[in-house]
Amino acid sequence: MINDLLSSFITFFTVIDPIGTVPVFIAVTALASPEERKKMARKASLTAAGVLLFFIILGEVILSAIDIPLEGFQIAGGIVLFLFALTMIFGESKPEEELSHINKKDDKSIFPLAMPSLASPGAIMAAILLTENTKFNIVHQSLTTLMMLLVIGIAWLLMVLSAKIFKYIGNSGAAIISRIMGLILSAVAVTNVLEGFKNYFGL
Repeated sequence: MINDLLSSFITFFTVIDPIGTVPVFIAVTALASPEERKKMARKASLTAAGVLLFFIILGEVILSAIDIPLEGFQIAGGIVLFLFALTMIFGESKPEEELSHINKKDDKSIFPLAMPSLASPGAIMAAILLTENTKFNIVHQSLTTLMMLLVIGIAWLLMVLSAKIFKYIGNSGAAIISRIMGLILSAVAVTNVLEGFKNYFGL
């Protein structure tokens, strides 16, 4: 159980990437007061948590309603996670990519902070796969959900402390960490694909 929880924590930490969110948060709150930064960090964290909780609770139900086997979603999700990981490793780093989407008219706590920075497509897929009803009991699903909320909590704390953190890591440091996380995520993605094929063919 402990190993499973640690694996869930690492997976969520990788796909949510709280550290990579720090430069994004600093950029979108450059002109905000300290109090406004705290409010934006809180709103972004709560929104991301709500989105991921929605998919934890209803994601599998939605898949069943449209008659998609979970094994198929696991394989597809693993492939998408792998492609997502490749963009983290070889493409633009998370800060560079998400800062390019900022629009001054948008609510920055929702976009790009809550989505897609925290509640990314990879995080949504991980939330569904790690709480599969036929594979995990309610206790395990609840503990996995707590791991997800813990990572969101870490992201909130890092956003609150962002000014101090950014002095030490800078854009380059965040980019390096994002690429390391991408490498870990690629291994998780391949494992999901292999398990999906194994479950589908009953191997």
